[in-house]
Amino acid sequence: MMKLKSTLVAAVLLAASLTVGAAQAADTKWQKNHPRREQVNNRLQNQNKRIHQEVKEGDLTKAQAASLHKDDRQIRQEERDMASQNHGHITKQEQRTLNQQENQASKQIGK
Repeated sequence: MMKLKSTLVAAVLLAASLTVGAAQAADTKWQKNHPRREQVNNRLQNQNKRIHQEVKEGDLTKAQAASLHKDDRQIRQEERDMASQNHGHITKQEQRTLNQQENQASKQIGK
């Protein structure tokens, strides 16, 4: 019985490590070459999911959600504009600026 448990634990740990490895390997070439942009865009995607969840739970009205989505679209457009001026990349300072804007938008979700 003890051997079965240790084998099961080993199998679970192996599966977990393979899953993490696969997730890391799933990064596209673009994601690897543009980690700052990927981080900003991942945050925007996460905020989008949060907004949808808050509407679903009745914590945000559709009008509030539309306003938050508009803010996120403006941040995403600014990220694209910044990147277009630097051969597809954003600087650390630009990333900080975008993250500050995302922080402000994030505080409005779930108020």
